[in-house]
Amino acid sequence: MALEVVFGNCNCIFVVGNFNFKILQNMTTLLKSATIIDSSSQYHKQIKDILIINGKIDKIANKIQNKPSYKVVELENLHVSCGWFDTSVSLGEPGYEERETIQNGLSVASKSGFTSIALNPNTFPVIDSKSHIEFLINKASNSATSLYPIGALTKLSDGKEIAELYDMQQSGAIAFGDYNKPIENDNLMKIALLYAQNFDGLVISFPKNNSISGEGIVNEGINSTKLGIKGSPALAEHMQIARDLFLLEYTGGKLHIPTISTAKSVELIKEAKKKGLQVSCSVSAHHLTLVDDELQFFDSKVKVTPPLRTKADTKALQKGLKDGIIDMITSDHNPIDTEHKKLEFSLSKDGTIGLESLFGAVNTVLDLETTIKCLTINPRSVFGQDIQSIKKDTTANFTLFNPEGPYLFSKDNILSTSKNSAFEGKKLQGTVYGIFANKKLVLN
Repeated sequence: MALEVVFGNCNCIFVVGNFNFKILQNMTTLLKSATIIDSSSQYHKQIKDILIINGKIDKIANKIQNKPSYKVVELENLHVSCGWFDTSVSLGEPGYEERETIQNGLSVASKSGFTSIALNPNTFPVIDSKSHIEFLINKASNSATSLYPIGALTKLSDGKEIAELYDMQQSGAIAFGDYNKPIENDNLMKIALLYAQNFDGLVISFPKNNSISGEGIVNEGINSTKLGIKGSPALAEHMQIARDLFLLEYTGGKLHIPTISTAKSVELIKEAKKKGLQVSCSVSAHHLTLVDDELQFFDSKVKVTPPLRTKADTKALQKGLKDGIIDMITSDHNPIDTEHKKLEFSLSKDGTIGLESLFGAVNTVLDLETTIKCLTINPRSVFGQDIQSIKKDTTANFTLFNPEGPYLFSKDNILSTSKNSAFEGKKLQGTVYGIFANKKLVLN
């Protein structure tokens, strides 16, 4: 049975079955025989003991003597990296608590290896004001996993009027975008890019042209034709990205394009980066590993936005990560309750949960160093967070994991309130043990 153990700044003892778990004030934690994965650290790829005192790395050595007051973490093939950051997470609260609450969502993120998440504004009400940002930050305080809100780019995310970007940034918003909704008005996007430069704001633009996509709900191609499902051409993604890059070249500023899904999108962004434009992009774990062949079962769990593409696209996305064109990997975690997901394919809502499965899925197609870089250094750099490194006298912000060991992802692996995982029944690789962050140790 999996057991969550959270060690923070409190004095208490948990007794579960025959096990006794003691939680100490100002706990000292000793990580034993941990393989450090951090290209910026002098200990990269070395097996070390790590001593953490009051949330800071006190010592890194080949062997550190244990003391009775230490909480010792000794796990099979333990690997440690800087804490992972997922830049596209949707929960439900406020408004859709039946999908996922902030409390449970942060718990899922912790157990899935994420010390930080960027929260999308697709709640009810939409996160489009200073007070909404403050609500989220206060709600997530004292959690092991840090929550960074993304404010809506337009009021109500309806694409008509710019939201209170500056006020939201002053309250803690780290970027601005309408989740899974493209900005159709060219001039509005131009104004947003210009205005955000006044406070070094990051603008997020979802890559979809609605007029080209039409009523398509899956990738337009052989499978959509065979199955008789309305297809959305990859062109819809390409046209929106091309427009946004032209606007960025004209205005300057910083643009992030989330969850790209095609080979052509990688090419477009590669050319823009060659020009020196400040553009970044992400790819989801499901677009890296799953293809539109999944549609043959008409399973609504694989109905996502953007739609799953072809094998050639997934190969290009994987190469784009290795070549440094794609900056980061995200779960694009989007919990949908059973009432809106377990329906006829065409009627079900788009979205899959992904926090629990991200590492295991990506670890089947990418080398470990690329994966860690795209979960740590790159997303923190793009979203304006401090770049971390595993070295003495720094704050301990770790993800603990084992990159080896295949397993079948099942309902037992799902920690979210909603169960809409595209990876259910898929063979994944590697185990996440938990995190150490904000002076808290969370082990799953």
